[in-house]
Amino acid sequence: MADIHIHRDHSLGLAKARKIAWKWAEDVEEKFDMACTVIEGETSDTVEFTRTGVSGRLVVAADHFDLNAKLGFLLGAFSKTIESEIEKNLDALLSKSAAPAAKKAPAKKAVRKA
Repeated sequence: MADIHIHRDHSLGLAKARKIAWKWAEDVEEKFDMACTVIEGETSDTVEFTRTGVSGRLVVAADHFDLNAKLGFLLGAFSKTIESEIEKNLDALLSKSAAPAAKKAPAKKAVRKA
């Protein structure tokens, strides 16, 4: 068995972090046929995920994410690849949320002098 531990600090607050965690859960359900359960709390949420050969949880707090997963014997051989993919997906979701929305400058009217 192999274990995966990923920790990411953030400054999004619980509401935004919660949205990212739910998006992450939807993505892994769809892409990897995981069964996910979200347990909401006052100060943090937990996303429990499982499928054959994998089980774990993602703890979502106002200032960090903690993911712990256990891989079975067959998937254990690919633990570094799986960990890298999880990191890439989580980091992509975090960077989308952390990037400030681009503000569009109002259009300027051309003034012609005759």
